[in-house]
Amino acid sequence: MADRTALVAARVTPAEHAAWRDKAAAAGVSPSALLREAMARTHTWTAAARSVERERTRQIARVGNNLNQLARWVNTHKTAAEAVAVIAHLMSFERSLLALARIDADGGDAP
Repeated sequence: MADRTALVAARVTPAEHAAWRDKAAAAGVSPSALLREAMARTHTWTAAARSVERERTRQIARVGNNLNQLARWVNTHKTAAEAVAVIAHLMSFERSLLALARIDADGGDAP
């Protein structure tokens, strides 16, 4: 076991403190162990990473907006909707989302 002599303090409300104790008890660990485990799983964001994630979210929202517009058009113009054209648009949306997913998987910057 590591030499745990450093103390970390945090100000919390009595309700938060009680909730943390309850979660620790439910997990069968001490509150200290619970917090250590939670912090070990926590991912921090640099300003650059936050900016990239914000841009990626914006790009996904654009694709979603375009998909909603296509669905609205198809529902309004059912007789004029060409299945091939609709499918081509859907494939374009899919390619955009897959490109964004590859960027996320590769750890690269958003387009």
